[in-house]
Amino acid sequence: MHRYEIAQLRRQWKRQVPAPMVKNRVWGMDLTGKMDAAGNVHSILGIIDHGSRLAIALQAMPNKSSCLLLKVLIAAIEQFGTPQAIRTDDEAVFNSTLFKAGLKLLGIRHQTSDLGCPWQNGRIERLFGALKQKLDQLTVPDGNMLNQALQQFSHWYNDIQPHQHLNGWTPREAWLGVDPYRQTPKTAKVYEAWEGLLTGFYLRR
Repeated sequence: MHRYEIAQLRRQWKRQVPAPMVKNRVWGMDLTGKMDAAGNVHSILGIIDHGSRLAIALQAMPNKSSCLLLKVLIAAIEQFGTPQAIRTDDEAVFNSTLFKAGLKLLGIRHQTSDLGCPWQNGRIERLFGALKQKLDQLTVPDGNMLNQALQQFSHWYNDIQPHQHLNGWTPREAWLGVDPYRQTPKTAKVYEAWEGLLTGFYLRR
């Protein structure tokens, strides 16, 4: 197959709407980063549920050790339950002996995307894309303020912003199985954070 045909196929795959999935079956997990006002780069760990698109975890990390990643993962499992599988890229920390052993002890299958194929872990990549689009416009003084900002973004992403691939449901509604088209909200409040970068309506049902 010619390079042009391969490139065309890849573009088609990227544009395809993912098929619906059951919640808590697969989680996507990845790392990104953000520089603060002092020039320090903070690693950010993200975990997303493939079925509901719920941002399970989104937080700044003091380091990228396998031990710390497993600690955050276990805390997420205590809150949301255990997924059948976790999908990561081929970054060294996700392929360490400790990380793999931890997943095995937790009874979680480890799925790894192929080298140079970020779309194979596309749901977490899209979460990071939405995050960076806003976060690149925001100045944070330090790691503590970054974590506060990430909490605000998680609330906006999960509870306020309708998701294109969820037929207009928010990830929280998809996670809870709440049909927004059949259940009238009890209250509606205007939401704004990040100096107007995050806006919308918080509908409490």
